[in-house]
Amino acid sequence: MAQSTVRALVLPLLGLAAVLLAWTALSQTVAPDLPSPLRTWQESRRYVLEPFFKDGEMNQGILRLAFYSLVRVAKGYLLALLLGTPLGFLLGLSRTFHQSFDPIVQFLRPISPLAWLPLGLVIFQKSEPAAVFTIALCAMWPTVINTAVGVRSISQDYLNVGRVLRLSRAKMLSKIIVPASLPYVFTGYRLSLGLAWLVIVAAEMLTGTPGVGGFLWQEYNSLVYSHIILSVVTIGAVGLALDRLMGLVEARIRAS
Repeated sequence: MAQSTVRALVLPLLGLAAVLLAWTALSQTVAPDLPSPLRTWQESRRYVLEPFFKDGEMNQGILRLAFYSLVRVAKGYLLALLLGTPLGFLLGLSRTFHQSFDPIVQFLRPISPLAWLPLGLVIFQKSEPAAVFTIALCAMWPTVINTAVGVRSISQDYLNVGRVLRLSRAKMLSKIIVPASLPYVFTGYRLSLGLAWLVIVAAEMLTGTPGVGGFLWQEYNSLVYSHIILSVVTIGAVGLALDRLMGLVEARIRAS
């Protein structure tokens, strides 16, 4: 037990050290414009040590910027779940519905957020609702597909038990179909959350709104490369935290 704990702590630290060494070597040889880890920290530490300061619309602490992005992600993600979950159950439960709408789902699913965002701006005329629209439309598909697969994967024996007990449609759904498909549904939720976080960065970069993506694009245009790296690290750290949080929620629901 102690050995496994030590490995769980030491191995990630060794991996991080290897990445930092490679980054330092790259900045001193192949890419001299790339700031080293030390220079990145020196030029970005105020954004980390004072994470909620605000000197202007874009010149703000990194946690304040991340908060703006997370609020937009939460709105779009919840809308994606509200649309995607019932659509996934309908695709899984009804052969007619599946044959009618699955081609449309497969047609819309691969469309890039870079294509949806301009359409959202045309429809809503404002960047905030356009970003939420884009997040919801891009993030809902993993939930739709995984939910439908989960429903279609339910053992026929479970469904036969419900028919023998003469359960109503509502009870069949709540007692058999939903619990049996829950692992697939939460896999979809987890994938949708990661996709929503990816989309918000692109949306903020295109619209220039305050947030991690908007800050990254502004610093790129200003040629402040250390702040670009700070933004990338923040995006990765928040994405990891969101994934772990969703994993904990999933484990708690499965155990209950």
